[in-house]
Amino acid sequence: MDLSLLEKLDDARWAPRPGPGGTREAVILFGTEPLLVAMDEKVLEQILNTSRLPGLAGPAMTMPDAHWGYGFPIGGVAAFDPEREGVISAGGVGFDISCGIRTIWTDLTLDQTRHTGNALADELFRRVPAGVGEESPLALSLPEMEKVMEQGAAWAVAHGYGEASDLVLIEEGGCMAGARPKEVSERAKLRQQKEMGTLGSGNHYLEVQVVDRILDPGTARAFGLEKDRILVSIHCGSRGLGHQVGTDFMMEFAREAARRGTKLPDRELACAPIRSTLGQAYIGAMNAAINVALANRQILSQSVREVLSRLYPGVKVRTLYDVSHNTCKEELHRIHGKPRRLWVHRKGATRALGPGHPFLPQAYRSVGQPVFVGGSMGTGSWIMAGVAESEALSFSSASHGAGRALSRHEALRRWNGREVKTDLESRGILIRSKSLRGIAEEAPGAYKDIDLVAEATEQAGLARRVAFLRPLVCLKG
Repeated sequence: MDLSLLEKLDDARWAPRPGPGGTREAVILFGTEPLLVAMDEKVLEQILNTSRLPGLAGPAMTMPDAHWGYGFPIGGVAAFDPEREGVISAGGVGFDISCGIRTIWTDLTLDQTRHTGNALADELFRRVPAGVGEESPLALSLPEMEKVMEQGAAWAVAHGYGEASDLVLIEEGGCMAGARPKEVSERAKLRQQKEMGTLGSGNHYLEVQVVDRILDPGTARAFGLEKDRILVSIHCGSRGLGHQVGTDFMMEFAREAARRGTKLPDRELACAPIRSTLGQAYIGAMNAAINVALANRQILSQSVREVLSRLYPGVKVRTLYDVSHNTCKEELHRIHGKPRRLWVHRKGATRALGPGHPFLPQAYRSVGQPVFVGGSMGTGSWIMAGVAESEALSFSSASHGAGRALSRHEALRRWNGREVKTDLESRGILIRSKSLRGIAEEAPGAYKDIDLVAEATEQAGLARRVAFLRPLVCLKG
């Protein structure tokens, strides 16, 4: 990005330069200079367009890991006020509704797994369906799918996938209220019937990780982290159902905009007033998709628990936390000092609640919410913690990952999947995937530097770094 287009507010906050007459767009870009320079200018165009939607409350903003997306940039955050004709946008949530990260704690150490890596990688790959078109052995009837949409992770626990104690450590307690399965198309439901408990493809992964270094010992203790502790992270979402919900409502929003004669800054930002019949229908369908994602990660977590129990008898396994990064939620925030109920879009951005927030599990209330900043295959990830300042800065939002630096097409041009796999394995990182093409598309060099993203996120006051995780085993679709 050409930094002459921006005005530097401080070392980690930027704004578009004022236009004619000194008018300033309601936009903030978080990130340090190296990240902004490397960012596509399309990101600025997209967040400017987002800021021009009706009913915006506060600035539209991008996280340090932002890159070009559909409608909103990925890493985009914007809140809308229903009292001021605020809107909800499918392009502001994304097609993989409730894509997120579940991190699982174990009492294993690096020494205990040092000589069993291949067996662990093979067993996880055998047990977890991953990749395009992969189906689960769990096939649900349409009535049962609707129960999943209503109950979320609680449905999975009730059917033997995990433990009730997991639910306390999931965003929204594992079930998003306000789901309306009747607003989800039959096609979406059919697409999901054989996809519960599957990982998917693209940037989704299941990764065995080791705590490599700790920056915040007090918060690390609260999270149960210590050096050489083994964790497992699962990155996936609502699979075919969420994608179909996004597709269906994007078309409905576009038709409604045409019918109303609404002029959109970008057709990909097709939207509807929050309080309209169509807006409420989307919210109900989106919440149903959120519950599907929460149930999906719960089922996958149970698969991980069973694999670990077979390979390491007596192992202790529990959920550390589970949080989504493609959602829109009604939340209470202050605008100009006054509390307002706003609908906060987070697309490729994680909710990051600070210490003392009543929505946090008691175990984390004194230190803040675990925030997972997932890295690219082979580079590592960060566990961060929410901070109180981010409520005013970013509606309690933070980065969700490294963020792409190159398109998948460009990654395929630069890298060979077999060579990437061989290189990573020479560095002790075991890769399991059915697609060499997918490995090339997800090559570590195709993503931003995860350390720069985490540092910028902390510098901006959005979250603080707690521990760096080094990958040992990575499953890709």
